[in-house]
Amino acid sequence: MSVSAEVRIPLATSREIYRLADVDRAMDESAVNRNEALTAFYGRMKSRGGLRYLVKPSSFDGLDPLLRRCPNFAEVIDDLKGYLALAVAGNEPVSFPPILLLGEPGIGKTHFARLLATAMGTGFEFVSMSSLTAGWILTGAAAQWNHAKPGKVAQSLVNGEFANPLMVLDEVDKAGGDARYDPMGALYELLEQHTARHFKDEFVDVDMDASHILWVSTANDERTIPEPILNRMNVYTVPRPDFDGAVAIARTLYEEIVSEHDWGFPLQAPDDILERLAGLPPREMRKTLLAAFGTAKLERRDFLVPEDLNRGPMNRRKTKIGF
Repeated sequence: MSVSAEVRIPLATSREIYRLADVDRAMDESAVNRNEALTAFYGRMKSRGGLRYLVKPSSFDGLDPLLRRCPNFAEVIDDLKGYLALAVAGNEPVSFPPILLLGEPGIGKTHFARLLATAMGTGFEFVSMSSLTAGWILTGAAAQWNHAKPGKVAQSLVNGEFANPLMVLDEVDKAGGDARYDPMGALYELLEQHTARHFKDEFVDVDMDASHILWVSTANDERTIPEPILNRMNVYTVPRPDFDGAVAIARTLYEEIVSEHDWGFPLQAPDDILERLAGLPPREMRKTLLAAFGTAKLERRDFLVPEDLNRGPMNRRKTKIGF
């Protein structure tokens, strides 16, 4: 069963994230120099209104299915359950401090963040920091610049349904570019709740309440991340899954794939298949399984044998994580 099917977090309240009066003011002030894109975005803000849902959890054990899928993230999940328990006790929206997931490539950091967004039911926005060369990607560029547009934060709040979406900053340690347009600079404001309450996208020029956004960042190496940014986040070093954990991940992936398709394979994975998959990084397991299912079908079988795995990444790449 998927995480989203087991976790029930109702939409119980709403919050005004911007005032329509402020949108009208900005429209009047920028009327002379306003470009078509900004006019359209203001129209979008007015048509959607400033109210967005704030998700509240119904229980503090709703992340247990996520633990079964990502056992090497147990420390993160335990802490998140604590924050959920506080939200339940106070009948408050989902909230937790910004998170940084540290660990080697391939152990499932980005996959975990996506599953967490699904489990929380809050919406999801993904930003690849490795391709981010300027802060305006997050906070927008002034409308007078050619090809200017709103940043990811404003787009998520205006176009989305939630005041507390989960924003994933992937590979935050690889952000680069011209120091005059520091891509990390926007985070000094956005990761602090008291300043994020009055966030202003440079393109939109309207105060927005970004204080409810849930931030999850991933990185391989924390040494390139400025200390003030690190101090704003709860930092977790995510280990490789041990052998039992890797087998559990492989079993879950196998069952998910089989249950999503009418291919005729048994719902329970053979032990020898799981043991071989356990030697792969989690990100490679799904690709290997899909290739294996295809190989079995080419040979007119409705079951896998270990040799089916040889055509996937396990055979082409010798980057096993080992135990």
